Amino acid sequence: MTDTIKAGDTISVDYTGKKQDGTVFDSSEGKQPLKFTVGSGMLIQGFDEAVVGMKPGESKTVEVPPDQGYGHRHDDAFVNIPKAQIPDEIPLSEGLVLQLQDPQGRPVPATVTEITDESVKMDINHMLAGETLTFDITVRETGLTPDTQDCGSGGCESGSCQGC
Repeated sequence: MTDTIKAGDTISVDYTGKKQDGTVFDSSEGKQPLKFTVGSGMLIQGFDEAVVGMKPGESKTVEVPPDQGYGHRHDDAFVNIPKAQIPDEIPLSEGLVLQLQDPQGRPVPATVTEITDESVKMDINHMLAGETLTFDITVRETGLTPDTQDCGSGGCESGSCQGC
């Protein structure tokens, strides 16, 4: 198939995502290519829009600002958990990432930012919030059949997924 990619197409890509300092935060290297349906909201907006107009075998590098990625950091996106609610077997330290749940029961990663005798303060901003990201993308296949799950085959651990 030689048609250019458009919204609604299911494709697979190889990718590497980097922060502005060049640190790689996610990559499909050594894994199956990421399969997703373009424009379906499976991935962050900037990545999703970057593949529109590309063809199989084509590569590009795209810069994704926070408003098209994981959003801006919010100073009010912190929660205080009573220290007594944290299991004793968890060795608390600043920078530790724990998994909380939102009101709908979905996992929310939270980074410990402060520990007092009474509480643990956690940052629930996405760990890539506020970051301008760079993605190297190579289109592998187009014309694929969509998966029945809600995320690309890279899964929710993929840095490009909006979250399930």
